[in-house]
Amino acid sequence: MPLPIPEPAREGFTTITPVPLYWAAWGRSDAPRLVLLHGGPGAHLDYLLPQMLHLAERFEVIMYDQRGGGKSKVDTPAPITWRTHADDFFCVMAELGIGSVPVVGYSWGAMLAMLTAMDAFDVALPAPVIPEGTTAAPTTDAPRVRPSRLALLDPAPITRAWRQAFDAEFSRRMQGPAVTALRDELAQSGLKERDPDAYRQRAFELSVAGYFADPRRARDLTPFRVTGRVQQSTWASLGEFDLTPSLWRVRVPSLVVHGAADPIPLASSEACARALGAEFVVIPDAGHVPYVEAPGPLFAALDRFLDG
Repeated sequence: MPLPIPEPAREGFTTITPVPLYWAAWGRSDAPRLVLLHGGPGAHLDYLLPQMLHLAERFEVIMYDQRGGGKSKVDTPAPITWRTHADDFFCVMAELGIGSVPVVGYSWGAMLAMLTAMDAFDVALPAPVIPEGTTAAPTTDAPRVRPSRLALLDPAPITRAWRQAFDAEFSRRMQGPAVTALRDELAQSGLKERDPDAYRQRAFELSVAGYFADPRRARDLTPFRVTGRVQQSTWASLGEFDLTPSLWRVRVPSLVVHGAADPIPLASSEACARALGAEFVVIPDAGHVPYVEAPGPLFAALDRFLDG
């Protein structure tokens, strides 16, 4: 079963964003601050916990549910784009009085960290692509705060081509013999009748097993849901994206971490690290979820980087 998640030290909802966004903080309020961005898009912060709260031993870790996921629900028809998420990020920083602090982004959260850093460094970004006949939410004028450090954990693919390669590889894994065998084992276990809650938990874990170097390690995970329309509209808004020509203009100390067996192409993270001039760490025997599969090597690299 999932590990218990400690209650946050502080929590609330934003008031200056177009819709209220849920935020929470763990760690001492007098500790240095750090912003941790969850993946998705359309997911919520819970699934990085409790493992990523290792960072709260030395930092006050600020997280928030990005618009359209978790407790930051929306009921408006306007498409949520990458620009929406970037503007929300800067509004959260402004409202909580967060200046130039380390930003740690995981998966899509790493992509969001890159986009906001590019924006803060005045890199020209393309206008979001939105469906014909719709209107995106207006942009905000919140200050564009540059991160003091940028840690990108298994970042989402930085080009559309690598995104397509990831989709194909993840689909292949989910249909492959290893995950199929685990699904058959669950179906024949009788768990659905004996313990429906445990069955739903195991079914969720198998729905993400393709992210792991070894699908059998997909256990005791904090369950989450992805709001499909948010995920679809956000990725669609990036169009035929390629961040590599512009990332080099982001000049802050950076770290890129990649699980060697991540279904996201290693070449994408290599190119990301090269463009940023970042330290690049590949974690052996880990897939897309190193905070579960290999927390020791992950946090050793992350702690060393954050110590400067």
